[in-house]
Amino acid sequence: MLTADIPDNEKERLRVLKDYNILDSFPEEDYDAITKIASGICDSPIALVSLIDKDRQWFKSNHGLDIRETSRDLAFCSHSILKPDDLFIINDARKDDRFTDNPLITGSPNMVFYAGAPLNTSEGFPLGTLCVIDNKPRELNQSQKDSLKLLAKQVVNLLELRKKNYELLEVNKKTKKLNEQLNDFAYRLTHDLKSPINGANFLVDVLKEDHINLFKDTKAEEYVNLISNRMLYMSALVDEILEYTKVNTEDIIYEEFNLKVLLESILKNIDFENKIFLSSNDMDINIKSSKIGFVQIFQNLISNSRKFSDEDKVNIQVDFKKDNTHFHYTYQDNGPGVDQKYWKKVFMMLETLENTNNKNTGIGLATVKSIVERLGGKIYLKSREDGYKGVSFHFSIKRI
Repeated sequence: MLTADIPDNEKERLRVLKDYNILDSFPEEDYDAITKIASGICDSPIALVSLIDKDRQWFKSNHGLDIRETSRDLAFCSHSILKPDDLFIINDARKDDRFTDNPLITGSPNMVFYAGAPLNTSEGFPLGTLCVIDNKPRELNQSQKDSLKLLAKQVVNLLELRKKNYELLEVNKKTKKLNEQLNDFAYRLTHDLKSPINGANFLVDVLKEDHINLFKDTKAEEYVNLISNRMLYMSALVDEILEYTKVNTEDIIYEEFNLKVLLESILKNIDFENKIFLSSNDMDINIKSSKIGFVQIFQNLISNSRKFSDEDKVNIQVDFKKDNTHFHYTYQDNGPGVDQKYWKKVFMMLETLENTNNKNTGIGLATVKSIVERLGGKIYLKSREDGYKGVSFHFSIKRI
């Protein structure tokens, strides 16, 4: 018996094999199906997906054979990977000096015939073979040879898919960990910033309530009011940064809810002055999506309509329609609207428009955009088709 030589690229080959995270994994139906098909096509009792490790050959699938691995020194596949561009066929191993006294021939499973198609990665590294084995001399016809090669390529495709899935899983784990760290940082930052902001607000309120006569009709009164407004702005900014962070890091929970009931609930919690008049089209319908996501979307839009309204009454119109893949919404109000040159800018983080009197933190619509995109949709602004002034948001949410 002659032991196979070690390939020149053995170090790199083993590294690539390890990257697939396949060795010693559990049996999988997809691989077992391929060996069963190979056995049937080649009319051989045994078919294996064999991978050559440093000191052993290990079988990812072992149709017709009870063992899961052998010593590499005994492996026919060790010879096969030395010629990765060709089928490696031994018609009668008993007559081949390389294998005559091989224990796999003289003992179980009494190998006589062997045909192995190489499992070559996209980088050109041979990991092992898809092989068929018989205990009597055999030959394969051209159709069987071609089929064995094609099946070997399918094994490689499965290996590549497994590798990509494993890499994606690792990325998801790292992303989840980073998101958890980001959430923790955001909460701690919020707490650290809110404390001095609340303290400053308290002091300003004391000055305004207990010492207002000192500032009455002076420049100082203007400055105190300005400080108070800026503190309120900073407090809102911190809250919305935290909300934006949560929107982009927390898992999406899908549930069924009624759109009309949801809108009415949001309006009830926002419109303390009975200033908002909302009409809707075809909204009395149950859908399955992220309920908290919809609350955040419409809460931001309605709050903005109320905040920036230059009318005594805030009129809001929400229209709904659906197709096979998405829910589509149109949101319009009778406010001052947004100049076309700002239609993209309003969705950017911390971007604010001119002359908003510090009402806008530049985070609300960025949050809305993030939610819509996480739910498989998109959002944009356009002119109202009826010619009236006001915003006209159009957004879609993917159906599940």
